[in-house]
Amino acid sequence: MNRFTSAFTATTLALLAALFLSAQSVAAQDAADVDTSDIPDMVLGNPDADVTVIEYASFTCPHCATFHAGAFKDLKKDFIDTGKIRFVYREVFFDRQGLWAAIVARCGEGAENRYFGIADMIYENQRAWARQEEPAAIVDSLRRFGKTAGLTDAQLDQCFTDADAAQKLYARYLQQADEDGVTSTPTFIIDGTRHSNLPYNEMSDLINAALGE
Repeated sequence: MNRFTSAFTATTLALLAALFLSAQSVAAQDAADVDTSDIPDMVLGNPDADVTVIEYASFTCPHCATFHAGAFKDLKKDFIDTGKIRFVYREVFFDRQGLWAAIVARCGEGAENRYFGIADMIYENQRAWARQEEPAAIVDSLRRFGKTAGLTDAQLDQCFTDADAAQKLYARYLQQADEDGVTSTPTFIIDGTRHSNLPYNEMSDLINAALGE
């Protein structure tokens, strides 16, 4: 790590740590007043599907990583790629590392096209990056995922120092989690009904029932 990167990382970490602590103190009713209309949902599948499945997950949640390593692949094959459902992924921020990961996944113009590829890397390597003790090492690992997906250092620098965007992202999480009654991860909203983590066979049965199949 060169001297410039070290100085940048120290400044960035101080900013992001302060931002997360500040954001945690924001009550849901206060977050409701924040305009987050420019923060898009991350979506896969058929935008016109009759059934929508929403996943609320944290990038640092081990159960979420397990879901994405297994059941999600089946969900994608059976329902997303076939156009049967609209799948929406929404981040939950229980810790600052999860917020940092979302910032990288959403970074840069055209983030929608890179998002799920970066999310895959984040989940596949969760045990390695999320368990590092030094915040600087965590950020460095997340930056590598972003660069693997084609982001430049300049783009990542801009995303990590955009306090307004990060605060709106956190407010968006509070708004959506409050609206859907989400308190743990992963949580699934299947055709409007909330479900806690569940085996894929139960999930597929619920989706098929919603589809009328």
